[in-house]
Amino acid sequence: MKSRASRLHDLPDAEQPGGGGLPGRLPDELRAELIAFRRDLHMHPELGNQEFRTTAAIKDRLEKAGLRPRVLAVGTGLMCDVGEWDGVTPMLALRADIDALPIPDTKAGVPYRSTVPDRAHACGHDVHTTAVLGAGLVLAGLDRQGLLPSAVRLIFQPAEEVLPGGAVDAIESGVLEGVGRIIGVHCDPKVDVGRIGLRIGAITSACDRLEIALDGPGGHTARPHLTTDLVTAAARIAVDVPALLARRVDARAGLALTWGRLETGHAPNVIPQHAELSGTVRCLNLDAWREAPDLVHAAIDEVAGMHRAKTVINYVRGVPPVVNDAESIGLLDAAMTERRGSYAIEDTEQSLGGEDFSWYLERVPGAMARLGVRTPGDTRGLDLHRGNFDVDEEAITVGVELFTAAALLDSNR
Repeated sequence: MKSRASRLHDLPDAEQPGGGGLPGRLPDELRAELIAFRRDLHMHPELGNQEFRTTAAIKDRLEKAGLRPRVLAVGTGLMCDVGEWDGVTPMLALRADIDALPIPDTKAGVPYRSTVPDRAHACGHDVHTTAVLGAGLVLAGLDRQGLLPSAVRLIFQPAEEVLPGGAVDAIESGVLEGVGRIIGVHCDPKVDVGRIGLRIGAITSACDRLEIALDGPGGHTARPHLTTDLVTAAARIAVDVPALLARRVDARAGLALTWGRLETGHAPNVIPQHAELSGTVRCLNLDAWREAPDLVHAAIDEVAGMHRAKTVINYVRGVPPVVNDAESIGLLDAAMTERRGSYAIEDTEQSLGGEDFSWYLERVPGAMARLGVRTPGDTRGLDLHRGNFDVDEEAITVGVELFTAAALLDSNR
């Protein structure tokens, strides 16, 4: 008897879904359902570790397809195997993140605008989730026909936006047990829908959080020489520490400290007793990221010491860079070529954004692709983490077909 893998290409072209090539095209009725599912998620965004409604919606749809999803130990997010794992063959995992951002949805004229104040799916996680869900449903149908060569794991991860990322908890819940490779996508508003961006090696940067508290005795602005001028100290730290780091790290490492908050003082004639700064440390290079905490601490102490300011530094480790494995990029390239042709693939640059998908790649090989979500000709200049962010929903179809093709091709390797 022929193996299930060898039967994939035995169907006559007329019987192949999509009219030739691999099976696993997205049926029109399921496409419409997935668009509605994404819009429902978009209207009901939930923050990291609070994604109870989202988790329940995914779980319900998978169970209706006859699958057996398992909610993660943290109470949100879930994992689900499509096909029966034989306990030996490493599975391919498809990963989605399910949380939203704490910002208002400012889109106008769309029926799926967020209904939750100051909450929005402004990073495309609703699209990632829907694409992995759709791929799971299509693969489940192929499994019932005996056309799924080996089991595939679906991972719906919570709290990607919460450092150090919900991937850490997901891994502790066992999502990578039996997994040999993991792939994912991230929406990219700079790439036209129907296309993906690929890159071997680092595709995102490391991202850490830095918080500094400064303290001194305070005093009158008429006598700064008798006290610690915390306003000047905070200003010098804000300006001089990034400059020092730029001279103490190889410029090719791309280490950048950028401030997002500086607070101090309440009156124009009073030198305050307390000041606070917070920001992010981003780094393109994995080795430099590992050295970054010591370098940052030393630079802050050096500048603060010049102004006699006492410091408390809270350096919060975030995520390392996402470093794409060459073979996994080859799989995504082959899958997209199968579905849309090689013209639908473009090179992409390394981003300074952080992504906790990197934690999975510390354990197993894998890759993340940029998923085009811009309608061709759209000149609005939409970007991630903005309240007006939106996508061309054809990206859902592209994501589903990319994932299904990758699952079938990976099983044939």
